[in-house]
Amino acid sequence: MWLLRIIPLFIVVVLVGVPAATSASTDSTPIGPLPKGPVTTIETARGSLVAVALPRQNPSTGLVWRVARPVDTRVLRQISEADVGASVVLVFRATGTGKASIRLGLTRGESSGKALRSATYHVRAR
Repeated sequence: MWLLRIIPLFIVVVLVGVPAATSASTDSTPIGPLPKGPVTTIETARGSLVAVALPRQNPSTGLVWRVARPVDTRVLRQISEADVGASVVLVFRATGTGKASIRLGLTRGESSGKALRSATYHVRAR
């Protein structure tokens, strides 16, 4: 009988917690106009992994690389991010065919909307 009382409570906790978890990732400040930066074109096959490496910034500067524009998830989906040596590496999977762009901005933390540098990757998945 006690189980019947706990299950609805568990469902409520899960349903209340899900929106909070998903909204946390969308809370960072949008990035405004991007300065000119390098543009790289990548061709890949559907299902392949695409890795993008950016120079890791010294933590004392407060500078971080951020995805500045939405990425078309019908073509690419980010699956990982890690510090590897002197680089920040973002890994995407080509989830479909078509073209998608990865536009990145270097900002002073997550709350800054001003990009100091940028990098753009145009990906074509076939």
